[in-house]
Amino acid sequence: MAEEKRGYTLAALAEMVGGELDGSGDLFIARPVPADSDDSAGITFAENEKYLASAISGNVGAVLVPVETPKVSKPVIRVAHPRMAFGMVLAAFVVPMPSGGIHATAQVSADAEVDATASVGAYAVVEAGAKVGAGSNVMAHAYIGQGCVVGEKCSIYPNVVLVQDVRMGVGCRIHSGAVIGADGFGYFWNGSGQQKVSQVGGVVLGNYVEIGANTCIDRATCGDTVIADGVKIDNLVQIAHNVKIGAHTVMASQVGLSGSTVIGERNVFGGQAATSDHVTVGDNMVFGGRTGIIGDMDTPGEYFGTPAVPLSTAMRVIALQTRLPELFKRMRAMERELEHLRDGKDI
Repeated sequence: MAEEKRGYTLAALAEMVGGELDGSGDLFIARPVPADSDDSAGITFAENEKYLASAISGNVGAVLVPVETPKVSKPVIRVAHPRMAFGMVLAAFVVPMPSGGIHATAQVSADAEVDATASVGAYAVVEAGAKVGAGSNVMAHAYIGQGCVVGEKCSIYPNVVLVQDVRMGVGCRIHSGAVIGADGFGYFWNGSGQQKVSQVGGVVLGNYVEIGANTCIDRATCGDTVIADGVKIDNLVQIAHNVKIGAHTVMASQVGLSGSTVIGERNVFGGQAATSDHVTVGDNMVFGGRTGIIGDMDTPGEYFGTPAVPLSTAMRVIALQTRLPELFKRMRAMERELEHLRDGKDI
């Protein structure tokens, strides 16, 4: 049987994004593409003249453009927000991950609860006391440990590990290699060696949380590590025990949060930003890449550096650092002049 051709007419896409079509509505679009693509069956977006010029000069099939864009030599869909509209187009081209019942090789405990509309992939394991909600997809080789709850319409990608006592809400997405619910890093010196502090807490994920590949979120020593609704965490992030992250906060790759850190809502953490333990951060703050947060912060704004300071201050410091050799040279010259003046006075 021939493979079905995937795609949409340009008219269908215009209706999907609520845009104004200028060009042939019968043009078949097979895929979203970058602005510099020469794919005649592709669609891209252009928010400004630079990207529009790139798209027009190539052979890309069609372009999403701002409403005020003048007529061009290529089919376009005029929309208020091209980037947002392109996001809708991208979503329309997502290929669903495999699903469908419980695979014959999956190991599902008799004491687990898997909704009839959920799926469990090949060689996945669902332990006793675990629950998988309606419409959720636990993919191949994933591990759902004791006491874990996967909410409705969640996607657990291949090789994800939910160790124990992880509870998540609706619509969560956990990408491959993520480990959630491993022991927190707790030890004390007993006089002869490092004594492990038992970790008996859990991890709670709210609704529509997304966790990137190979990210680790530790279970609490006691109580819960909490990731609130709408939080988006990139790949390779470390969240330590008893951390609490407020709703709709975003964290880029390699962020590290030390134990018992409390993060407010709607914050943005650039790559490799990090906190000391027991730090509290307020709402609506942006931390640039590699920023070090070593104390409590509660004033909304943009921050950078270690320790974190307002971005404007950090930029002035960086500018001055480039002049340090010159400033040092001038300081040495001034010191020599002062020495000469002092010698003259002594005479």
